[in-house]
Amino acid sequence: MHVPGKALSLAMGATALFLSGALQAETRIVTSIKPVELIVRAVATEDMQTTTLVPPGSSPHNYTMKPSQRRALEKADVIFWVGPDMETFLNRLLAGQEFSSRTIALGQADHQPEAGHDHGMGEDPHIWLDPEQAVAMAETIHDALSKLKGVDEAALDRNLEQFRARIRETDSAIRARLAPAHEISLFSYHSAFTRFANHYDLKLEGVLTLNPELSPGARHIAEVQNKLRNGRHPCLLTEPQFNHQWWKSMTEGMDVTFSTWDPLATDIEATANGYNDLQHGIADAVLKCLPEETQH
Repeated sequence: MHVPGKALSLAMGATALFLSGALQAETRIVTSIKPVELIVRAVATEDMQTTTLVPPGSSPHNYTMKPSQRRALEKADVIFWVGPDMETFLNRLLAGQEFSSRTIALGQADHQPEAGHDHGMGEDPHIWLDPEQAVAMAETIHDALSKLKGVDEAALDRNLEQFRARIRETDSAIRARLAPAHEISLFSYHSAFTRFANHYDLKLEGVLTLNPELSPGARHIAEVQNKLRNGRHPCLLTEPQFNHQWWKSMTEGMDVTFSTWDPLATDIEATANGYNDLQHGIADAVLKCLPEETQH
């Protein structure tokens, strides 16, 4: 079949224009951990590509990157992480000249610092667990994405406002759901739960380990055990990333309820509503702590 030269030229030109537009429209985003990805996906437009470094089941404190992940960083238009107190494996790399100009530390969005961060490196870096901090993170993400070439700023504005609205709705719903949990004694494996507990006025009476990378001392264990024995319907909130046998042995013989929550959102789908699903999932874990007579 013969194609006239003019028609062929027009077709090739249209194809080239389409491919050029597609290439310009693609924005490559790298996020350090899944919770950051959830907030990014709420703000980003659909044509933006997101890659997350730390896989399910791994710790952001001591993760070792693969060569393919290093290449993803090299190709990224922007890199979002919480900051040096959280993803310690990225500290040296992201501080270097190659990546520093494209890197946004969302920990700078923390407008309500909490005292007593137990990793020994400053304030508690698990800022995404407080919905007010999540909004601040989303605003920082929005501002960074808006500065990139070829992005749809109006869509970013709409996405941010929709995220704010969903957060308000979710926050109100969770407060109502958690009302029966205010009278029970909650304990957590490490300090990651503190921000969620403080935001919803829950009684977090003890933390098992002051640093998830180190074993606690005998005196601290004894103090927590004493609080568990004297607590009101004590419940220990455990995390899937850490060894279950350790805390089962230290609570042996005690009347303690166990419930698992996941601050790293391992099983949460990365969608625009993913962050709200994470928050409801944490509330579900707390409600599993309630004694049978007050279960809802």
